[in-house]
Amino acid sequence: MAFEERNCSFLTLGLPFQTFNLVAYIPLFIFGILCNVLAFWIFCCKMQKWTETTLFMMNLMVADILVVLTFPFRIYAFLHKWDLGSGLCKALTSTYLLNMYMSIFTITAIALDRYLAVRHPMKYKSWMSLKKASVTCCIFWIVFLTVGILRSLESKDHTFTVCFQKDSTYPFNFSLVFVIVGFFLPLLVISFCSGKVILTLRVKKRLDTSKQGSVKRAVKIVMANLVCFIVCFLPIHVGYTIRFVAESLRASCYILETINEFMHVANLMANSNCVMDSVGYYFAASEFWDVLSRQKLTLPKCKSSCVS
Repeated sequence: MAFEERNCSFLTLGLPFQTFNLVAYIPLFIFGILCNVLAFWIFCCKMQKWTETTLFMMNLMVADILVVLTFPFRIYAFLHKWDLGSGLCKALTSTYLLNMYMSIFTITAIALDRYLAVRHPMKYKSWMSLKKASVTCCIFWIVFLTVGILRSLESKDHTFTVCFQKDSTYPFNFSLVFVIVGFFLPLLVISFCSGKVILTLRVKKRLDTSKQGSVKRAVKIVMANLVCFIVCFLPIHVGYTIRFVAESLRASCYILETINEFMHVANLMANSNCVMDSVGYYFAASEFWDVLSRQKLTLPKCKSSCVS
């Protein structure tokens, strides 16, 4: 099916959305840098012992910092016609997009690591190690860098007049791949792991009344991380899906403009994850691994202690 390019006004942001982006992204950039650098310093300089989860969280912080560093260029792109070169735009958008999915897959690895430690503590040390965690992180980077290079080569002859937003009404053929593989599959893994961890912690709370407070806090951390992941990343992937369908069905410019406005808000929600990660996973690590080191109780189906 042949698609004819149309000129839709959504490629030029109006004053309300320019103001919205300024109000949103300037503080998000400031807090994103401060929170991630502080968390990075704590993990590098204050953590006495590195674990597999610590390594995953360091990988997450690196991805988040790279995303945050694109925010000033994003603000510039929203306020001006893009005149900094197509090469820089491709590099920035690839950095942003790929590190968002690096964050998603690293969060998935953290959830799986926590699940193994809680549900299978006797086998955990044989299944997981710093070396295996390092290899996993390297594989993530190799895969995503390869995808980024291929994506740049595919658009090497394209001249960008706008940046950080789609500049055509053609449907992006790989949108659904990003949605399914890049979000919904990780969401299933995180939801499964979080659910199993919460069930295990609740069993512990009933069996050990002396630690109900710490168990309750740990359950809240798991639930908060799951809710945060869904709130941050679900809207943007719903937007990708709706936009792909609308563009494939040749929807009117008005519909595409409405979707584009939704995408700006969804992007902000996804980007806010850069700040939440540095705060949430630090407390998660402190809560889980500190209690894990003191655990003495045997649980059903767990043959050894389960984290609280």
